Amino acid sequence: MKTNTSIHKIAFLLAFFVCLVGFSQSKITGKITDASGTPLLNVNVVLQNTTKGAITDFDGNYTITNVEDGDYIVVASSIGYTKVEKSLSVIGVDRVLNFELAEDAASLDAIVVTGVANPKSKLESSVSITTLTPTVIEQSAPRTTAEIFRTIPGIRAESSGGEGNSNIAVRGVPVSSGGSKYVQIQEDGLPVLLFGDMSFATADIFTRYDSNIARIEAIRGGSASTLSSNSPGAIINLISKTGRVEGGSLGTTFGADYNSFRTDFEYGAPIADGLYFHMGGFYRVGEGIRDAGYTANNGGQFKFNITKEFEKGYVRLYAKYLNDKAIAYLPNPIAVSGTNADPDFNDIAGFDANGQTLHTPFLRQNVGLGDSGELRRSDVANGMNPISTSVGVEASFDLVDGWRFDNRGRFSFNKGGFNSPFPASVLTANDFLAGDFATSRDYANLTFANDGSPVPGNTILAPTVLFDTQLNNFNNFMNDARLSKSFDNIDITLGYFKSYQNVSMSWLWNSYLLEASGDRARLINATAANGDARSENGLIGYGATLFGNCCQRNYDTDYNVSAPYVDVSIEANENLNFNASARFDKGRVDGTFAGPVQTTYDVNNDGDISFIEQSVSAIDVANPTTVDYDYDYFSYSLGANLKLSESQAVFGRYSRGASAKADRILFAGLNYLDGDAINALDFINQAEVGYKQGFENGALYATAFYAKTTEEGGFEATSQQIIENDYKSIGIELEGTYRFDNLNLRGGVTYTNAEIDSGDNAGNTPRRQPDFIYNFLPSYSFGAESQNNVGLSFLGQSKAFAQDSNQLVLPAFLIVSGNVNFQIANNLTANLSANNIFDTLGITESEEGAITEGQTNFIRVRPVPGRSISLGLGYRF
Repeated sequence: MKTNTSIHKIAFLLAFFVCLVGFSQSKITGKITDASGTPLLNVNVVLQNTTKGAITDFDGNYTITNVEDGDYIVVASSIGYTKVEKSLSVIGVDRVLNFELAEDAASLDAIVVTGVANPKSKLESSVSITTLTPTVIEQSAPRTTAEIFRTIPGIRAESSGGEGNSNIAVRGVPVSSGGSKYVQIQEDGLPVLLFGDMSFATADIFTRYDSNIARIEAIRGGSASTLSSNSPGAIINLISKTGRVEGGSLGTTFGADYNSFRTDFEYGAPIADGLYFHMGGFYRVGEGIRDAGYTANNGGQFKFNITKEFEKGYVRLYAKYLNDKAIAYLPNPIAVSGTNADPDFNDIAGFDANGQTLHTPFLRQNVGLGDSGELRRSDVANGMNPISTSVGVEASFDLVDGWRFDNRGRFSFNKGGFNSPFPASVLTANDFLAGDFATSRDYANLTFANDGSPVPGNTILAPTVLFDTQLNNFNNFMNDARLSKSFDNIDITLGYFKSYQNVSMSWLWNSYLLEASGDRARLINATAANGDARSENGLIGYGATLFGNCCQRNYDTDYNVSAPYVDVSIEANENLNFNASARFDKGRVDGTFAGPVQTTYDVNNDGDISFIEQSVSAIDVANPTTVDYDYDYFSYSLGANLKLSESQAVFGRYSRGASAKADRILFAGLNYLDGDAINALDFINQAEVGYKQGFENGALYATAFYAKTTEEGGFEATSQQIIENDYKSIGIELEGTYRFDNLNLRGGVTYTNAEIDSGDNAGNTPRRQPDFIYNFLPSYSFGAESQNNVGLSFLGQSKAFAQDSNQLVLPAFLIVSGNVNFQIANNLTANLSANNIFDTLGITESEEGAITEGQTNFIRVRPVPGRSISLGLGYRF
């Protein structure tokens, strides 16, 4: 019995010990945030090669329980973020393991919401799309919104104009007369303006990138033709933060080698269960990145949104107020010698084309006759002055029987102005006096207006037309309603887009004589041989005298657009899906416009009619032209996507779309009672084939494209002509990302073979279209917790022709920029950013299409701004 009792005791002790070991289990807890410290919801956290794991809650916290002792690989992953693995040993005690996930917008799992009827992952979408997160955007040290777009494959953003008035082209489709004619810029899924190329009211003037933006999505070609109006080339969508997870930031940036100061802030948080908000904005003041001689940038933006979630959907209300004065850079004078095929560009004496501008404190006001014949005065320092107040609503609800209703609506009160000097030519004082303009007005002598001293004959002058435009009313209403349903393997969306866009603007342009100097350029007066004054304080004509008094004008027009559309997606099997969409845009246009008329008027109210007051440009309000026409166009898009594996897919798509004209055709001589007679529409047919490959630490995208554009171009004020060309282009876009531990590589290259397909220049390359545009953005994280980061940006293009005649070549250029972020303390970061580090001359435009070879020529070009360095301090909370 003793023996049996001992055996029982031993067995009991062994069983008890085994139980102790079995219950010697721990838990792993932690918090997961993004690079800004914002908690991340719904992140998967698993112990590799086990069935144990957890999902983060609203505050980014997770808990894995009942973890036995041992060594583990803990993996944290979420759609749109780079997967992170960490080693961890568990020995009888609870462990804490936190993660910081880096955004991975290039991931094939990232969800696409722009230019598609139903959100899908990139792997499943038959479109070419790029997503830019704030981290990627900051790496290229952009100084304007348009400079951000330079890193998007296929997009050519001529961002030399400052904070707006940029030319944006896509896939060899030309910039026919300025702006972004075939590219629609959106905020939260709705167009900023109905038309992207309105004179002096381009969409990017009314758009500001700040810390409110969560990401930017850009779709090229494809369903852009059918999911928005006037956007057959591309849609660029700025998507706002919502505050679903609490967090915010405060940052201050100032120029280290230029006069600028800017403060950004944003904050969002839950208020109650299913109720959260976000708000933020910026204010900045300074001279700008070029020496203007006065405060040229002054203003800011504030945005707010609040979201209420319900059991089957949500409603979001949002508002924006923008009031910003930003200097508008127009062409600079430059010297060029050599040949048209191999030109040599150099600064003229006293003017740095990279760092200076013709803006001057001596030319601060402009006075003339306004849109009703009254005297009107404007301040040149207002520059581009968008004033916009927007209110909107976004809603999405699941209805009965699988139906879903989505609606976005917004009303914007838009107005403002555009003031900037445009050089009509660049030449010496002697050549100016010998020219037809001066001799026809009996100019004999030139003196500086500020002190009366004579102007030496070899002084380089810039006879200037001051673009003074008043944006009276650019209000618009936008609403996009969609009703969707899934039937087994078929998704159907029925949509209706409604827009009402006001276009009311008046031009008051005057002509001045200015020295071509980058440092406080002086105004110049002219006198006749007998000493009689021919100008007043540099003003040589009330009107665009240097352009033949072409351009005093006013228009008040309204554009009422209705566009029903349908989108059908068919999932043939788990790997193959098809998509088809169609849209019918119908526009109703009415209003009036009036051109110039010459009159005699005592503008300065001194009781005498001076030489320049004998012929004053006014608006011919007594003889307006009636505008009353309709237009319509049908767009369609057909696509297919084949998933070859869980990490690769191919797609193909064919589309036809159009873009309607607005004020670019409101010039005398056409029949504005017939939409067909005035060529109100331009069309693009596009085909594309793409390949998507995902890797464990990166992704690669390749898209071959073809575009055929049938265009009747609009009026271009600077060249005083209407460009009428058809175009075709073929090319390929490559975009890729890859991560080697703390080293991240991102880049893209676009090859385009574009050709003019009609007219006198048939067979030539469209003006300013390079064969190659490319970007490469490496970055490296360092520090004990990889909390610091250094990044570089290489943006460049091959040579291009200045004009369609293909004579003068604009040289290739490469702009190198970079930034360094260093964590001073927890959530407190210092930043050093440098744009165009090597002060490279990168010319995006030239008004002249040819030079006289074998001599020095003075021409007008728009170079990207030179080197600028800024310092910043940011705190995230």
